[in-house]
Amino acid sequence: MSAAALLFAAALAVPGTAGAEEADPGPGPEQISNGDFTAGTAPWWWTANTSGAVSEGRLCAVVPAGTTNPWDVIIGQNDIPIVAGESYSLSYTATSTVPLTVQTRVQEATAPYATELATADPVGPEPVTVTHFFTAAADRPNAQVALQIGGGDSATTFCLDDVSLRGGAEPPVYEPDTGSPVRVNQVGYLPHGPKKGTVVTDAEAPLAWSVKAADGATAATGTTVPQGEDPSSRLRVHTFDFSALTTAGDGYTVEIDGHTSEPFSLRADLYDSLRSDALAYFYHNRSGTPIDADLVGDAYARPAGHIGVAPNKGDKDVPCQPGVCDYRLDVSGGWYDAGDHGKYVVNGGISVAQLMATYERTLTAEDAESAELGDGALRVPERGNAVPDILDEARWEMEFLMRMQVPAGEPLAGMAHHKMHDAAWTGLPLAPHLDPQQRELHPPSTAATLNLAAAAAQCARLYAPYDADFADQCLEAARTAWAAAEAHPDVLADPNDGTGGGAYSDGDVSDEFYWAASELFTTTGEAAFRQAVLSSPLHGDTDAVFPAGGGISWGSTGGLGVLTLATVPNALTPAQLGEVRSVVTTAADRYASQSRAQVYGLPYAPKDEDYVWGSNSQVLNNMIVLATAHDLTGEAAYQDAVLSGADYLLGRNPLNQSYVTGYGERDSRNQHHRFWAHQNDPDLPHPPAGSIAGGPNLTAVASGDPVAVEKLGGCAPAMCYLDDIGSWATNEVTINWNAPLAFIASYLDDAGDGRRNASRGCEVTYTSHPWSSGSTVTVKLKNTGAEPVSPWQLTWLLPGAQAVSHTWSAQFDQHGRTLSARPLSWNRVIAPGATVDFGFNTKASGAAADPRTFKLNGRSCSTR
Repeated sequence: MSAAALLFAAALAVPGTAGAEEADPGPGPEQISNGDFTAGTAPWWWTANTSGAVSEGRLCAVVPAGTTNPWDVIIGQNDIPIVAGESYSLSYTATSTVPLTVQTRVQEATAPYATELATADPVGPEPVTVTHFFTAAADRPNAQVALQIGGGDSATTFCLDDVSLRGGAEPPVYEPDTGSPVRVNQVGYLPHGPKKGTVVTDAEAPLAWSVKAADGATAATGTTVPQGEDPSSRLRVHTFDFSALTTAGDGYTVEIDGHTSEPFSLRADLYDSLRSDALAYFYHNRSGTPIDADLVGDAYARPAGHIGVAPNKGDKDVPCQPGVCDYRLDVSGGWYDAGDHGKYVVNGGISVAQLMATYERTLTAEDAESAELGDGALRVPERGNAVPDILDEARWEMEFLMRMQVPAGEPLAGMAHHKMHDAAWTGLPLAPHLDPQQRELHPPSTAATLNLAAAAAQCARLYAPYDADFADQCLEAARTAWAAAEAHPDVLADPNDGTGGGAYSDGDVSDEFYWAASELFTTTGEAAFRQAVLSSPLHGDTDAVFPAGGGISWGSTGGLGVLTLATVPNALTPAQLGEVRSVVTTAADRYASQSRAQVYGLPYAPKDEDYVWGSNSQVLNNMIVLATAHDLTGEAAYQDAVLSGADYLLGRNPLNQSYVTGYGERDSRNQHHRFWAHQNDPDLPHPPAGSIAGGPNLTAVASGDPVAVEKLGGCAPAMCYLDDIGSWATNEVTINWNAPLAFIASYLDDAGDGRRNASRGCEVTYTSHPWSSGSTVTVKLKNTGAEPVSPWQLTWLLPGAQAVSHTWSAQFDQHGRTLSARPLSWNRVIAPGATVDFGFNTKASGAAADPRTFKLNGRSCSTR
C-alpha cells in the first residue's frame, strides 16, 4: 500500500482526469444556480486573493501570480444537495489567458472535504468545455462545486460560463483504449527464451499467426490455441507461442486475423538499461540533497528537499507528534516513499533490503555479474569512491533508517519510529523543496524496529569490505533494535494514524521477527539468532512465508529471511540448509504453475482474482522467488516463469499496457507523484524511465480513488487500472515497488540470451575438514579456459562467523564474510588446464554447508 493512499479520499487536492466526455446527461434537476451568470455573480464565491465580475456573459477573475497550491485560488458555489446513489453530470466552459490546470471538485464544503468528483482539467486561451459524470457515494446535503485554479507562477485571467450540474444522468461506461488485440511483451524477448503472446478474440477455432520481421518478411508462423474466457479480464482469448524463433533483431510484430501487435525486439541486451533506470529511481527520490542535472537531465533536476530552507520546515530537527516524545531528531536523508514526501521505516526496510539483495546476488549466484552495479556504473553522485554504486545508493536510506532509532535514555530506547511525514496532506503538484508543512515523528513500533534490525544486519556484512566503521555501526544498530523488539514485542502502529501519511499498520510481526533473526544469524552465526530462526513458527512453512495468494510485501517480510538463508552462506547445517531451500523451490513451483496456467503468463493468481493494491509488486516479488529458485537449481522452468512475468508487466496483459515508463510503445507515464506531474503541470516532467506503476487494483473504487470512482466501476480485476495522475490506488509509484523491479531487471540482464551459461573459464574444488573448534579448508582452482589467467583473485563468502587463521599458498584478505585469495609470486599465472592449490584454517563452531559460488576476477567458476 502506498503512503499517499490513505488520505486522498478526503483530501482537498486530489487531481483526476481532464477532458470532456460526449454524452447526453439525460433528465435530472439542475443543481447549479445562475450557471450562465445572467443574474450577475450571486451565489458564486471566490477566495479573498481574487475578485469575480461578469464580463461578456462570463464570470471572470484574475488569478494572482506565485501561488503555491491549486486551492490557494478557488471559484465555487455552495449549498448543493447531493444524493447517494444518484448519477450526475457536471459541465462548464472555461478559458485562461495563461494555460493552467483546473482541479475540479464536487465535495463537502467543510473539512475533511470528502469528494464525489475530483479531476484535473487543462484550460487555455481557447474555450474548453469540460464534462464529467459521477455517481454519488454518500448523501451530502450541503456540497459545493469548487474550481481550484491556483498554484501557477504567472498571473492569468480565468473566465467561466455555462456551468451545469444535473442529477440523474446515467454515467457512460468507461471503455479503456487497449489498442491492438494482439498482446506481446512490447520491449521484447530473449532469443533463446520463451516467446508467448495473447490475442483477444471471440473466434472459436484456432487462428493463423505470423511473426513479421522489420522488413516485412515472414519470420515464423503457427496457429493460436483457444483458451475461452479469461476470468481476470472477462475477455475471450487465444494464446500463441513462437519460441522457435531465435534470430536476433528489432522491429518484429505479430499479425493475427488482420491485427498487428506493437513492435518488439529479440535481443540478449534487452534489460541492461532497465536495470540502470530502475535503480536511478532511488536517486531521483532522495531527500535532503539536490538532484543533479548531470546525472538525471535538466527536466528532473531539483533543489534539495526538506533541508530547512523556507518554505520547508526541514528534516534535521523534527519533533514528535504531540504527546509522543519530548525530543527532536535529525531524520534527514533517505528516500521519499511514494508519490508523497513521507518517509517510512517499514517501507524503507524492505526496499533497501531488496537493493542490497540485488548486489548480494552478484556474490552468491553463479550467473550474476557485479560490473553493472559496481563503482562508476550507476547514476549516483558518489561514483568513483571505490564502493559499488548500488551500495552507495542503499547507504542513503540505511543512514536515514538508523536516524529513526529512539536515542538511549529515552522511553522505548533502541526501537525505531514507525514513520515521519508532513503534519497534513499536501496536494499535487508540489516539489519537495516547496513543501511548507511541519514534519513530525510518529510513535515507534515493533515492526519498524525489526525492519531496522534486519536491514542493518544485512548492511553489516555487505559494507564490511568497503567501510568497516559503517558496517560496525550497522551491526550495533541491528543488535540494539533486536533487543528493543524482544523487550517490546507488540507495540503496533495505529491503523487510524493516516493524517498526512499512510498508516502502514501491521497486526502480526512474527514475520518481521523471523526476517530479522535470519539476517542477524546469517551475519553473525550466533547461537541465539540460530535459535530464534529455528524456533519461529514460520520456519519451514512455505504458506506462511510465501502466502499462496500474494507473497512478499512490506507487511509480509518472512520470505526475505528465507531467501537470505537459502542463498547467503551461513552456519546452518547442510540438512537445515536443504530444508530452507526446499521452502523456496516449493513456493517457486507454485508460482511457475500459476504462470503456465494463466493466459497472460503472470506468476500471480490471487483468490477470486482479487488483484491487490500494488499488484505489480506482488508479481515482481513472486518473480524474485522464481529467480532465486533458478539460481539455486538451474531449472529452466523457473527462469521461464520470470520471463513470462516480465512479458505481463511490459505489455502482454489485458490492457496492452507496459506498466514501466519508457519501456514499450504503450507505457505508463502519468503515475501519481508530486514532482513528476506533467499531466497537471506541463512544465513538470513525466516520471523518468524505469518507474513502475502499482497496477490493477480491484479495491480502487472502494478505496475512494476519485478517478477510479468515476471510471472503474464494475471493472474486470486485471483491468482496474488507469494511467492517470489522480488514480493513486492504481497508478502510484513507490520505493517498495521499484526495488523488486531493480532486482528482476538485474536478473534478466544477467540471463543473456536466455541460455544458462554452462561454459565457465574456471573450476573450484572446495574441501572442508571440520575439527572441534574450526576447520581446515583446501581449495583447488583450475583454469578451464583457453588463455592463461594472470593475475588472479578468487572471491567467495564464508558461512557463519568464521575467522581465517593459518593460510598457505595464497594471500588472503577477509572483510567480514567476504574472503579473497590472491597469488604469491610463484603461482601468479594459471596456465590453461593448470590448477593452483591453497588453503587455510578457520575458527568456528558447528557444521555448516560449504560455499557454492566462487568468482574468479569477477566471473563465476563451476564447482565440484
